[in-house]
Amino acid sequence: SYDSSARLWDVETGKQLQRLEHDGSVYAVAFSPDGQKLATASGDSSARLWDVETGKQLQRLEHDDWVYAVAFSPDGQKLATASDDRSARLWDVGTGKQLQRLEHDDSVIALAFSPDGQKLATASSDNSARLWDVGTGKQLQRLEHDGSVYAVAFSPDGQKLATASYDSSARLWDVETGKQLQRLEHDGSVYAVAFSPDGQKLATA
Repeated sequence: SYDSSARLWDVETGKQLQRLEHDGSVYAVAFSPDGQKLATASGDSSARLWDVETGKQLQRLEHDDWVYAVAFSPDGQKLATASDDRSARLWDVGTGKQLQRLEHDDSVIALAFSPDGQKLATASSDNSARLWDVGTGKQLQRLEHDGSVYAVAFSPDGQKLATASYDSSARLWDVETGKQLQRLEHDGSVYAVAFSPDGQKLATA
């Protein structure tokens, strides 16, 4: 929320369970796979990790500008963060140590781990999405659009990546080769993409 908080609620009763405070607007939240931790991304140039049960802050992860997105790796051991400081970063959830800094030429808006946790996709205002090796930080692919890229999503089998862009298109790419497989046209900016659970359909917004 723009009120500088993330909040946890009981779904059945609507009761507020926790209020988690930042020093700026909170733009994104993500639960760890085991549901025990929550990650938050904020305009105060930090991402933070919280204990869901107690509301205690476990880690504060610093960027040099606004943080727009957070994502846990499938095993819950790593957190990826996307920032206006032109970087995505990978962190050790347990220690808060920065493991990798992945550079773009403009703001990083969104990110997603591959289903096996070996790759990270990032979306940027530099008109590209990029694929990275999580272990080494090496850039594997640069996928070009004609405008800012707002969203990325892996297919359930991890073999395809979907991207959504200001250039009025969503695109499908082969993860291994970086080859564009499909260009899906809208009449205005595309902000979101999602695969169906069986990977046979893609939704674009």
